[in-house]
Amino acid sequence: MKKIRNFCIIAHIDHGKSTLADRLLDYTGTVTAREKKEQLLDNMDLERERGITIKSHAIQMDFVYKGEDYVLNLIDTPGHVDFSYEVSRSIAACEGALLIVDAAQSIQAQTISNLYLALEHDLEIIPVLNKVDLPGANPEEVTDDIVDLLGCDPEDVIHASGKTGFGVDNILEAIIERIPHPSGDVTAPLQALIFDSVYNSYRGVETYFRVMNGEIKKGQRIQFMATGKTYNADEVGTLKLTQVPKQSIKAGDVGYLITGVKTASEIKVGDTITDAVNPTEKRIEGFEDVKPMVFAGIYPVDTEDYEELRASMEKLQLNDASLVFIPESSAALGFGFRCGFLGMLHLEIIQERLEREFDMTVITTVPNVSYNAFTNKHPDVPILVNNPSDLPEPSKLNRVEEPYIKATIITKSDFIGPVMSLCIEKRGQITNQTYLTPERVELTFDMPLAEIVFDFYDRLKTVSKGYASFDYHPIGMKTSKLVRVDILLNGQSVDALSALIHADSAYSIGKKMCEKLRQLIPRQQFDIPIQAAIGAKIISRETVKALRKDVTAKCYGGDISRKRKLLEKQKKGKKRMRQVGNVEIPQEAFMAVLKLND
Repeated sequence: MKKIRNFCIIAHIDHGKSTLADRLLDYTGTVTAREKKEQLLDNMDLERERGITIKSHAIQMDFVYKGEDYVLNLIDTPGHVDFSYEVSRSIAACEGALLIVDAAQSIQAQTISNLYLALEHDLEIIPVLNKVDLPGANPEEVTDDIVDLLGCDPEDVIHASGKTGFGVDNILEAIIERIPHPSGDVTAPLQALIFDSVYNSYRGVETYFRVMNGEIKKGQRIQFMATGKTYNADEVGTLKLTQVPKQSIKAGDVGYLITGVKTASEIKVGDTITDAVNPTEKRIEGFEDVKPMVFAGIYPVDTEDYEELRASMEKLQLNDASLVFIPESSAALGFGFRCGFLGMLHLEIIQERLEREFDMTVITTVPNVSYNAFTNKHPDVPILVNNPSDLPEPSKLNRVEEPYIKATIITKSDFIGPVMSLCIEKRGQITNQTYLTPERVELTFDMPLAEIVFDFYDRLKTVSKGYASFDYHPIGMKTSKLVRVDILLNGQSVDALSALIHADSAYSIGKKMCEKLRQLIPRQQFDIPIQAAIGAKIISRETVKALRKDVTAKCYGGDISRKRKLLEKQKKGKKRMRQVGNVEIPQEAFMAVLKLND
């Protein structure tokens, strides 16, 4: 156990952790020249294209230092705020962390939030200044920022470059010298932490775990403590670039387990594995079921593809257990699914994976969050509202509670004004303002989650010229004055366009929605009224004018009453057509609601 080191890499998005992980694998000889490629641990095309890590990965490296053999377990983590629970489990499986900071961009919001996670778990932090070879790099200034943040000595900060491989030897030396070896009792009952799971279509779910105490042997009867189910350990082994089967894995080490489980939901990240015959008394703390934060409807463009969409979603759920979905139907879109996501990036990724991996073209409705509604009859019993159409009638409604978040924004001091006004416009309340350096400031807001679901992130990047970084975590429910704004087309409500909006901004948003839809809905043979309504009260109206044939063209000269007779006849026909007419809503209309401020 003295020769094992378990560590993870934490960084903000795009600070170069996947590239640096590649260099570590090269330097330790874990990958051969033939297997080498960029972002080796990111195995999805989507991850490569966007340059983000979506799924955390683990890999074992062997390294000889001062004539002794060491085993280094690298547990890579995703960088985006949507996947922070996965990051916390990866951190719990380690004794140390490399904190990577971009020498050109300095410390960002995610760096700080992930650092706090690591410090909560008492990890040894090794600060690494990456991208020092860039022309825009500012190593001295950023080193001072890191020293202020961590309270370490400037000599402790390792200068490196993931691109050229400079400084990688110093990083490996620091991992062995500074990170403590794992502690654990090999003779105690088995206790192991699940930090990830991957679905393999041939072998079922592969579980990645770190053994805290005891050992796990091939063929052993094991139990998952959160679900209480028992299985046989058909195969255990360590994670090199490919899996290496072993007879047993002992305390302190990281490995994979195959039990023949076919449903990913049975294996929960953060759960404890123990021996079924001689179980441990204490489960590892910190386990929670991942809760979706953002909800949206996903519908097939062609209603006949509904069953195919269901099959695709089920396959996708095997790879991503944090996706939840239930069937629902909409009058405007037919049959589809109400899906729960961890955040807006997660929603985008799922939508893109459905199109790429399963060839499904889908319509996504306006994303929203889940609310608690209380009626006058039962003012203490919350009704969970995931869809605006589930909200009780205004006459029966007592109050509505919505989820709030604590948002941390780090930006240059020049942009404080625009960032603050954006947050206040989104109903945020500033709770703290700290200058990290004279140039950079950290703002903390309490704001409703629903307000950041729409276009908040894009607008934050716009007002700060790309310099603001954003991070958030939920802080509970608060009572708000919310109303449901319905959109009526030709007198019929379109449920997929309904939204729950704060009463103060309901009128302006309703007006904007009507104006936007008027531009997008194609003209028909009859007038189409577009109305926004709260309950029975219409708050805004626009009309898409009818396409008209000039019926008076052949009637030249003569009395005006002859023309009027022809126009009246046309008017009757238009009226009859409007009663039976159906309005087709283009796909852009659903997405346009998200971009009301463009």
